[in-house]
Amino acid sequence: MCDILVATPEATMDRQMIFAKNSDRDPNEAQILEYILGTEHVEDKVQLTYIDFPQVKKTYSIIISRPWWIWGAEMGANEFGLVIGNTAVFAKESPDKIGILGMDCVRLALERTESAGEALDFILSVIEEFKQGGSGSYERKLLYYNSFVICDPEEAFVVETAGRNWVWKKIRGVYSISNAYTIQRDWDACSSNLVKYSIERRWCRKEEDFNFAKCYSDRFYTYFSHGRERREFTFKELKKREGEITLEDIMNILRSHRDSSFRPENGSMRDICMHYGGLTRPSQTANSQISVLSSKMHLHWFTGVSNPCISIFKPIHFDAGIPSLGDKPTCKYNPKSYWWKIERFHRRFQTCYQQYINEYSRERDAIQDWIIKEAGKIIGYWDPKAFYKLTELSFREEENFVDKWDERIRTGRLPFLYGYNWKKANSKAAVTF
Repeated sequence: MCDILVATPEATMDRQMIFAKNSDRDPNEAQILEYILGTEHVEDKVQLTYIDFPQVKKTYSIIISRPWWIWGAEMGANEFGLVIGNTAVFAKESPDKIGILGMDCVRLALERTESAGEALDFILSVIEEFKQGGSGSYERKLLYYNSFVICDPEEAFVVETAGRNWVWKKIRGVYSISNAYTIQRDWDACSSNLVKYSIERRWCRKEEDFNFAKCYSDRFYTYFSHGRERREFTFKELKKREGEITLEDIMNILRSHRDSSFRPENGSMRDICMHYGGLTRPSQTANSQISVLSSKMHLHWFTGVSNPCISIFKPIHFDAGIPSLGDKPTCKYNPKSYWWKIERFHRRFQTCYQQYINEYSRERDAIQDWIIKEAGKIIGYWDPKAFYKLTELSFREEENFVDKWDERIRTGRLPFLYGYNWKKANSKAAVTF
């Protein structure tokens, strides 16, 4: 489950495009944050997660966040300031067991297109030619279609799909999507068979009755994912600040929970910062991205770890790159992997979250504010080497912060059922504390 937010230049304080996403995955589905340089290719095909796909002669440089076992990306950016993310949506007809994942579409578009408009056309062509399908989960079967948000410094689009059918519209002001369709009749363009297909399946009687979100949406999965409620919350928060939205505002939304007195054991699928809870809450936020785009500068902020409410956003720029984050994570705990080192602490911290979160948040915010200010200074006189040092220092500061708090806290006791669910997840990943 995921949430994506967009604020176009007319909606932000500094008149920049802001894209943001929380990527929610199964608790042991670590995400790899990686910088892949543009490459010349001689091979005819590229192996995606489940299928082969025609290769091109040259792919562009990208920064992506991807589940450790998937070729594609939950979200990312390329060297031209193009940013794309996808979310799962559930239609009345299920996808095929084998096909192209929405995450594969994200990476393909980032590697091959330069602008939001070009990426839009590319993704639509892929949706029409190839079947969407394949499980989006490593440990369980999860089939879904995809919604996408596509941004560059000038334009932003939302695309919603079901099989080979699609609708899209240009985003003006603010917008957000989650795990439910949002476009009803207000699209800018649609697939040629969209309405006819719905009438043939008796999802509506005639063209005048047609509503994409209502006609195509599956009720069961859409309801239990609580995507409509999360979307309602994020959109409302964006509208409150429209015209004055800042980077800090977006960070606050991605870190938010629906209950002001939040406790991880009482969390729900309605939370934007999602914490794993078991059968009825099988996901947690595994990584978060915020991209601030203008014609002069493309700056990307990633947590690179889970649970943004207890993590720090680190700035990354293409000219500066990403420091080493240790071993690439898998589904097993590895203390040499940055994602897993921080994840182990996060799981321990959640056993005593309510006791320490206020003090922890104040210290986290002080570090975050300092990083944002330092990034602003370097952007003013732009020095890639200085920015690389800041990126490296940001990861080191978070690591030191976690080490300090790991010594300060006392491991708590979780309620029985919640503790049992975490015990199973930790056992699978060989996490101990």
